[in-house]
Amino acid sequence: MKLEQNKLYHIYNQGNNRERVFYNSENYFYFLRKFRQLVLPHCDVLAYCLMPNHFHFLINSNKSSVELVQIGGVFMNKVTNGFRLLLSDYAQKINEQQQRSGALFRPKTKAKSVETQNEFYPSVCFHYIHQNPIKANLVDKIEQWTYSSFSDYAGFRKGTLCNQALAIELLNISKENFYEDSCQIVDEKYKEYFF
Repeated sequence: MKLEQNKLYHIYNQGNNRERVFYNSENYFYFLRKFRQLVLPHCDVLAYCLMPNHFHFLINSNKSSVELVQIGGVFMNKVTNGFRLLLSDYAQKINEQQQRSGALFRPKTKAKSVETQNEFYPSVCFHYIHQNPIKANLVDKIEQWTYSSFSDYAGFRKGTLCNQALAIELLNISKENFYEDSCQIVDEKYKEYFF
């Protein structure tokens, strides 16, 4: 993933062949704990959603994000290395749990800048990420999905993974209208700008 400092990126990946990657609640929580350890020190997370066969993160890159580390003969930025370590560790755990072998995720985690189109796309992407469980018919209300940052922003829980103050500043999110704004389903035509 190529990143520039102080830019907003939609980072995502899915199961190989669109297969399931999260099998139970502990899997989701393990993934988030490892994310906090391996990726979070190198970026500001503004939103996330883990789905049964894929994940989404909206991040703001910082100085640490773009610093290079050498892995063997290859140089990569710290966010890319963090995701590499996260997905490798997580795949080992799931392969053992499910008595499977081989790749769990698609080979390359994608990072798409959401600042290139217009000023509204970052906030649209933010809401799109939270709406994934509704669009997949996994829940009736966004807050019913435990594995996203929606409930933190809505005040239903006190999660600390996201930098909410930065998200409000950069994305022009209204705390007063957050719930209502989040429930306005994002038009599918915007997907091309996130992927």
